[in-house]
Amino acid sequence: MAMTSNKATWIWYPGDYEIWLGNKMNNRRTERGAFFPPFWKSDSHYVTVEFSTEVELAEAEEITIAVEGVFNIKLDGKLQFGQPETFLLPAGHHHLHIKVWNQATPPALFVEGATVKSNSSWKVTFEDKEWIDESGKASDTSATVYMQAGAWNFTREERPSAYTLCRRPEEAVSVEEVAGGRLYDFGRETFGYIVLEGLQGAGEVALYYGESPEEAQDTAYCETLDRIAVAADTVTDLATGVSNPLAERYTLGNSKAFRYLYVTTEGATVAHISMEYEYAPVAYRGSFKCNDEELNRIWKMGAYTMHLTTREFFIDGIKRDRWVWSGDAVQSYLMNYYLFFDSECVKRTTWLLRGKDPVTAHTNTIMDYTFYWFIGIYDYYMYTGDLAFVRQIFPRMQTMMEYVLGRTNQNGMVEGMTGDWVFVDWADGYLDKKGELAIEQVLFCKSLETMALCASLVEDAEAERYYAQLAATLRAQLKPAFWSEAKQALVHNRIEGVQSEAVTRYANMFASFFGYLNPEEQAQIKHSVLLNDAILKITTPYMRFYELEALCALGEQEAVMGEMKAYWGGMLREGATSFWEKYNPEEQGTEHLAMYGRPYGKSLCHAWGASPIYLLGKYYLGVRPTKAGYAEYEVRPTLGGLEWMEGTIPTPQGEIRLRMDRQQLTLTATEGVGWLYLPGSEEPQRIECGQTYTFNLN
Repeated sequence: MAMTSNKATWIWYPGDYEIWLGNKMNNRRTERGAFFPPFWKSDSHYVTVEFSTEVELAEAEEITIAVEGVFNIKLDGKLQFGQPETFLLPAGHHHLHIKVWNQATPPALFVEGATVKSNSSWKVTFEDKEWIDESGKASDTSATVYMQAGAWNFTREERPSAYTLCRRPEEAVSVEEVAGGRLYDFGRETFGYIVLEGLQGAGEVALYYGESPEEAQDTAYCETLDRIAVAADTVTDLATGVSNPLAERYTLGNSKAFRYLYVTTEGATVAHISMEYEYAPVAYRGSFKCNDEELNRIWKMGAYTMHLTTREFFIDGIKRDRWVWSGDAVQSYLMNYYLFFDSECVKRTTWLLRGKDPVTAHTNTIMDYTFYWFIGIYDYYMYTGDLAFVRQIFPRMQTMMEYVLGRTNQNGMVEGMTGDWVFVDWADGYLDKKGELAIEQVLFCKSLETMALCASLVEDAEAERYYAQLAATLRAQLKPAFWSEAKQALVHNRIEGVQSEAVTRYANMFASFFGYLNPEEQAQIKHSVLLNDAILKITTPYMRFYELEALCALGEQEAVMGEMKAYWGGMLREGATSFWEKYNPEEQGTEHLAMYGRPYGKSLCHAWGASPIYLLGKYYLGVRPTKAGYAEYEVRPTLGGLEWMEGTIPTPQGEIRLRMDRQQLTLTATEGVGWLYLPGSEEPQRIECGQTYTFNLN
């Protein structure tokens, strides 16, 4: 039955709007003015969608109808006349069906009456599997599969296809004449549209963007640029050929990431240059502050990095790719739970990454990114308690896992096959990708366990048994296949049944915090791998995220504090205004800007660089949910060498606030039941919502 209390919102087939919106975003990438689309399969929306609901009305009710597309109405199986903006539903019990067709944008529907309102309680399908015999009689049975409608929070006036991010004007903090052009400094890493005012003359204006002054002034090798031609009454974008009337204020058509802008003119002049900063209107619900000012700066810069990379979706970096990558996104989800708690962006990103059936490749073509996609779904459920989303996405989880299982070897393990990108990490040193990689099996095993957990949530007992057995079988093979007593660690890979001699950090750290190693083995790998400088060092924030999480899970918060200050503090000391894709302290000067064989290929604002947000929230403030949606949670605070710290952890409907120094701890929560583990004690204190607790630590 249709829900009668929720407000009306636009609805669509679940995942379709997210895929369509993601296609728009992913295809905005350019490299030096050239269009650069994603190199994985792009899906599209279903062009015809039927929306339906059942209503029980005590009296007749008039509804208003708005659609994106062309539509018809059936009431109790009878087709109604025309495409009315209002429609009278008689009193009584009724079946209402509205079918919408739209080739250009996802079919969407908005219905509002006194009690009948479009929302996620409505059913949707993309095909009506009925048939009619020669007498005109419709079939009595149907194989139509219905889903709950997808929705967000659009009002009637806010049509989904017209959605845009917010903008606000920003000015450069300085301008200087440099080598025949002007260099604009906007003060810190930023993202948006350049605005040119007072364009005059006939000629060209060239704009070169840079995350550093070196990049902006290197007109031959900077990653992004714009060139426009100015005539008497038109302005033409020379990359796209699109012309617009010359006006006092001209805004460039594509957003860019930059701190610096270098502008040259030939035959044309510009009176003033500014920008429109583009952003998602997310609220900073989490906070952290302590006695260490450098660590406070690290947290704030991590939060700003997340703000820049949280857009319609969680993207990787704002300058180069501007795409949605699963490995980047799953870390953004975790950081988001301790900063914004924007659950809608997590869902949108998850739908986009999954795409449609049939599955023809791994997520983003990367094997490990497929596994992160699975793992992120159960994480989402634990933080939000959103069971409805798990029910919606589970069928696509199943078909994705069918694809993975169809590519396993005779041992039931995964290894790179034709078309697979086995990524793992960017490494400053040789990283073998051949054979059965231990890290891939660990992630695969966790994905199978995730499938079993989600099958249980959707009450599919057969699927739960199936995935649980596969997970148990694979998990039983992990240590026999990869553990080396001589090295006291999991080796990196196995080729044709033979262990390699190489040991890397990846499988060892994941196996540790996934609980795949016993306490003795965890202690061994802490010293033989994680704290061993002879093992290949990790130089990306991406894998430092997991490396430091493993150390925190093993109780090494003081060591991790030193690492955070050295690594992220090192970027601060290099002048960073947001955190980078990769950082090697041994590099000097402009070496920090290079990557992928290009002098400015590195992203200086990358989502996976913001991991201190997550680490400080989960392992220092010490908060994590133990039952879905923070119905219950635990707090294990650790100063980790700090004198004092305080912070706020957002929950679905509230927050948890904590302040701790060496003498006292104060805790307040507005949701759920908590269990506080004071330092040195394994006997938890029960925390009720709505009360403030103070504990002496002496």
